[in-house]
Amino acid sequence: MRKVGVHKQLGEFLRQRREKIDPDTRKIRTRKRRRTPGLRREEVAELAGISIDWYVRLEQGRGSLPSKNTVSALAKALELSSTERSHLMKLAIGNSGRIYRRETVPDNLKELINYLTTPAYIIGARYDILCWNRAATDLFGDFEAIPIGERNVLFQTFINREIRKKHSNWEDDAQRLLENFRSVYDLWSHEPEFTSLVDELSTLSPEFKKWWNAHQVRRSSSAEKIVRHPKKGEIKLKYSTFQSNDNPDLRLVLYKVEAFGPS
Repeated sequence: MRKVGVHKQLGEFLRQRREKIDPDTRKIRTRKRRRTPGLRREEVAELAGISIDWYVRLEQGRGSLPSKNTVSALAKALELSSTERSHLMKLAIGNSGRIYRRETVPDNLKELINYLTTPAYIIGARYDILCWNRAATDLFGDFEAIPIGERNVLFQTFINREIRKKHSNWEDDAQRLLENFRSVYDLWSHEPEFTSLVDELSTLSPEFKKWWNAHQVRRSSSAEKIVRHPKKGEIKLKYSTFQSNDNPDLRLVLYKVEAFGPS
């Protein structure tokens, strides 16, 4: 059952990338009329030097996972970026059969973020907000007042209208967040805690559903954004994400206030 999740995501990822390629840029000529955008399966198979049958099975989420050499050939055929290539390689390696359990933050990490004077919080693999410091509460609001089932960065960003209003450029911020989460989700797609979160967000947010179906992935650990604070006005923030050595599923999100705008 756990293998099925990764196989399905790998197949969907290949299909999405295949359909995005313009055949004219690859100088592929055919007498057959194209009824769908992008390359045909047989064209990708030929470019990658693999059998059509095997490529079809890969897109359908069946059969064995591809080798590193095959991943490299597919990445070249599909013109994948370095981030996309890395993601495809992770999918080909497959998951380790881990069962998801909501993370517990060690006391030393709790002490660390409470010691920090800049806004900081810790999230888990599912982007649940697990603990935070006073500076984060002052900037983003009282996390404790949020029901634990909604205490999630994705849920708050896409569903909480008040949080949405605080983002000066909500679409860019939300899309970046979703694409970073997608690179994690594909490896956990066998676990119901992840699929139920995506199902709920897809139902409640048309933007989430649209961007999710595009299957874009991103791996950015740092970025900038501007938020509107009710008392301090616009605040330009830089943030970086750091993984815990003890548990890589735990990530510290650390913010630095760059500038204040008019209140």
